[in-house]
Amino acid sequence: MNPRPLARTQRGAAILVAMLLVTLVAVLSTTALWRQWRGVEVETAERARVQSGWLLQGALDWARLILREDARAGSTDHLAEPWAVPLQEARLSAFLASAQGHSDTTDTLQAAFLSGSITDLQARLNVINLVQDGRPNAPSVRAFTRLFAALHLPDAELATLVQNLQRALEPDSPARGPAPTGAPSATYTPLLPRSTEQLTWLGLSPQSLAVLQPYITVLPERTPVNLNTAPALVLHACISGLDLAGAQGLVTARAQSHFRTLGDATRAMGAADTALLEGEHSVNSRYFEVRGQLRLDGRVVQERSVLQRDGLVVRVLWRERGAQAPLASVQ
Repeated sequence: MNPRPLARTQRGAAILVAMLLVTLVAVLSTTALWRQWRGVEVETAERARVQSGWLLQGALDWARLILREDARAGSTDHLAEPWAVPLQEARLSAFLASAQGHSDTTDTLQAAFLSGSITDLQARLNVINLVQDGRPNAPSVRAFTRLFAALHLPDAELATLVQNLQRALEPDSPARGPAPTGAPSATYTPLLPRSTEQLTWLGLSPQSLAVLQPYITVLPERTPVNLNTAPALVLHACISGLDLAGAQGLVTARAQSHFRTLGDATRAMGAADTALLEGEHSVNSRYFEVRGQLRLDGRVVQERSVLQRDGLVVRVLWRERGAQAPLASVQ
């Protein structure tokens, strides 16, 4: 037997085994490195989530404090008050440094940027006002009809909205929820929306809802429109006999001096035949929306909250939070 072929075979097998061992070690090393990297990423993301939550909670508490102090200052709400000034994006450490009297802040706060705003929800038409005691409320239906006409939206959608809202507000009703495909919708009661985005449950098309959103809201009870904060189109809709030009004149008048009573608004309109009703119109508000945005470690987290203010008590009705994709670059 020739030993040379056997030796070559053994050397080839040894090289193959060595290559397999090298490959195995490389795979195991890569797997361990990937797991370590994944663990670091998960820990970093969880830390950013917790930090964002605390910072946005602090911003919400700050908004509640502003609204509570505003209630101490007076009984009217208008757009010249501190709560109505939006917060442009600014480094969070700048606020803490000015509050604490020094600039020594952590690296986390140096990289955190906060922005937000407080909006008066009673500057809009409340969808819940459309139905009262199980029946369509005539003044509110007229207001929404005028709004739909001004925005060139179909009246049929408003009729469907009122009908489905009646069914949603019924205490004793059949199965709740969207009707299954092929089933008659009359046998199902739609869920009562909590936000304007959910008004498609009541028959509004997404296209109409996109046009209506700046002018309508969904609140848990009937609310009047605040004449100090409502835009001209809402004023035109909710005040019978007031055209768009008159509504814009009302906006101009309140910019010079806000309305302290409904009588002030009546005198500013200069129309003796235009009646303002306590249940439909007001000069103050109880419901506000707070929007906050935090940019931290290349991630953007947004939060929206609805607050109810009763005297000096400001409570949160609901909150929702969402995160955007990481930014490509951070200035």
